[in-house]
Amino acid sequence: MIKNQLKTFVLIAVLTALLLFVGQLIGGYTGLIIGGAFALLMNFITYFFSDKIVLALYHAKEVPKDHEVYKLVHEIVQLSNLPMPRVYTVPSTSPNAFATGRNPKHAAIACTEGILKLLSKDELRGVLAHEVSHIKNRDILITTIAATIAGVISYIANMAGWAAMFGGFGGNRDNNGGNNLVRLLVLAIITPIIAMLLQLAISRSREYLADETGAKTIHNPIALAHALEKIHHNVARNPMRFGNESTASLFIANPFSAKGMIHLLSTHPPMEERVKRLKKMA
Repeated sequence: MIKNQLKTFVLIAVLTALLLFVGQLIGGYTGLIIGGAFALLMNFITYFFSDKIVLALYHAKEVPKDHEVYKLVHEIVQLSNLPMPRVYTVPSTSPNAFATGRNPKHAAIACTEGILKLLSKDELRGVLAHEVSHIKNRDILITTIAATIAGVISYIANMAGWAAMFGGFGGNRDNNGGNNLVRLLVLAIITPIIAMLLQLAISRSREYLADETGAKTIHNPIALAHALEKIHHNVARNPMRFGNESTASLFIANPFSAKGMIHLLSTHPPMEERVKRLKKMA
């Protein structure tokens, strides 16, 4: 667990350093300040409104207190010493679940109708423990920060690329053509790729941590391992038919078709490795 936390800290630090580098590259100290202000503004908006946006996007409906999922979540948050989150169901036959919200006091957990039909009670408990662990570990905030910084880097790189093509980028085209071209290549092509890879690495490390924390909370890593195997095989045959792929990292398994994707570009760790680690815990 400590190893995963340290890895996340290092990746966030590198991603932040990359943002500052991009800001400095396009405008020195002023560019650095602009990049930082951009990141803070986007983080503020996302921090306060992301849960409402995601729940609305997936047509989530809040469940009553006598619902089976509500009772299971209540049991798990008591074990985790957390406030009770809001609990929702999503009208989709694709089996999946996600957690969202800016902090433990303003959190929500949602399960698709498909996952309720697919899993046994113990397996569902394992999935919900995973989602509660995301709340406990503040993963929603961490992944939001990572996604925001990566998004700002891509945005600045894109704007700088256009500026360079139209003769901007700080200087005379004739005198600094070589330097401008190098900056364009670094800023518009390389830095967004690095930012994306760092963001994905952070997302995968938090999934491993949530698996571990959830399994320890309910003292049943095998139940979560079996649930992940079932979800993985069923999502491949029945991916989510609506929503937005930018939200894929929120789910316990990528809800969309992953054809042609490689592990390096996935928001989630390889399912085989997740299952292997859980079975090792047992």
